[in-house]
Amino acid sequence: MAANAIARFHFLQPYPVFPKPSVLLSKFPQSPPFSINVHNINNPCRIHFRKFSSVTSPLCSTSGSIPESAESSESSTSIVGDLLDYLNESWTQFHATAEAKRQLIAAGFHLLKENEKWDLQPGGRYFFTRNMSSLVAFAIGKKYSIGNGFHVIAAHTDSPCLKLKPKSASTKSGYLMVNVQLYGGGLWHTWFDRDLSVAGRVILRADDGSFLHRLVKITRPLLRVPTLAIHLNRTVNQDGFKPNLETQLIPLLATKTENATADSTEKSNVSSSKDVHHQLLLQILSDELSCKIDDIVSVELNLCDTQPSCLGGANNEFIFSGRLDNLASSFCGLRALVDSCTLPEDLSNEHAIRMIALFDNEEVGSDSYQGAGAPTMFEAMRRITDCLSHQSAGESDFARAIRHSFLVSADMAHGVHPNFVDKHEEHHRPELQKGLVIKHNANQRYATSGVTSFLFKEVARLHSLPTQDFVVRNDMGCGSTIGPILASGVGIRTVDCGIAQLSMHSVREICGKEDIDIAYKHFKAFYQTFSSIDRKLIVD
Repeated sequence: MAANAIARFHFLQPYPVFPKPSVLLSKFPQSPPFSINVHNINNPCRIHFRKFSSVTSPLCSTSGSIPESAESSESSTSIVGDLLDYLNESWTQFHATAEAKRQLIAAGFHLLKENEKWDLQPGGRYFFTRNMSSLVAFAIGKKYSIGNGFHVIAAHTDSPCLKLKPKSASTKSGYLMVNVQLYGGGLWHTWFDRDLSVAGRVILRADDGSFLHRLVKITRPLLRVPTLAIHLNRTVNQDGFKPNLETQLIPLLATKTENATADSTEKSNVSSSKDVHHQLLLQILSDELSCKIDDIVSVELNLCDTQPSCLGGANNEFIFSGRLDNLASSFCGLRALVDSCTLPEDLSNEHAIRMIALFDNEEVGSDSYQGAGAPTMFEAMRRITDCLSHQSAGESDFARAIRHSFLVSADMAHGVHPNFVDKHEEHHRPELQKGLVIKHNANQRYATSGVTSFLFKEVARLHSLPTQDFVVRNDMGCGSTIGPILASGVGIRTVDCGIAQLSMHSVREICGKEDIDIAYKHFKAFYQTFSSIDRKLIVD
């Protein structure tokens, strides 16, 4: 969740090789007992199904007081291991979307293209991507008829981070430095003294003159932003750490060498990415992509923390990771959609259309081609309605569908901080491990209303799932989400909710392990039961 509407990587040596968390988490076998292990980020069809290991891992050690039967029951529905895999694959919004794409294809969803004609059928499952950083997937109930609604979970794929500037190469005091720009409202001091690398997308020139879109992720530490020694900044603990974000938040790549300077000078007359980025960095990218430096015509790279996402805490009850805001919500929603329509009978009695929308650029206001401010989701809804009516649906058909629709805006929530309890309103202090947080704001910074809150809570009540409520203190500003943007787009009923977390917008965040499974169950129950619940309430 953004602070406000606008501010909103096999490991390579010298790091040891770590198995994926889902291999280690024998406490969390999946149903079905396979996970998707993607080895080639650039090949969406290369998917390896790997059965879970039975090896006990210290990452998932628990108290011996838990009865074995209860442990077995809990583990049968846990998605925590797969979430850790997803987080470790998804260093950028591009990788998160590509990973979601692969999982949907593996689950039998059919890939559509926005610029081609669609052929949809009741009972079908489909998805499309935009910019490879946003995605819309949907499953059509077999009993769908024109005018029925869409039941949507919406989240976002981006997180606050540092991004390379268009001209990133610079030198200072014998160091090769990489110039970066700030993306979103990050806790930038947390990016100092971290083992960083780069990931994102690259445009390559092919031998035939065409251009290729490739994703890249350098898993070994390449960059670091060192802090100044306390001996040279004696008052930092008293005055606070307040770096200049333009001149002092610049990662160092290497020490300057004569070869690097010579290469740069020798090839400076060639117009390409190497004119504006360090030759050394481009060489690393070309080695990873098995291409020539001259083939790299454009790069769009994020800086990323190389420390893996993992379980933490004395009882392994926490998830320590970057990008929990908002990939945790994205994965829970995605998995809920897939698992709610895996079997043929799952959609046999469904009258609505189940949908998930994952958007980019929420952290900077959503106003972009791939953000929630674009009409992507609503255009898709209209196309679906038109296609299923086998003609151009009338305005009233689409309007009726929207009136019957319901949107869950899923974005992470502020859990109460034990060292800063007074930052929360006294009676609205969400805790970790206590279920989804329903967000309220009288000034519509969140789109929740009394009606939408009740309906979403009723889903939880019928499935014995806990929920919590949050309102910001009256003497503090309130953040916002994509909820109000989408709710006001065409007038769709919306509830804002999220998983409670700490360290929001830090390079390393925290949430509760149990909350992941609760959120997944809540979202899955929403898809499976909302139609029957909604029919029982008449407001207008």
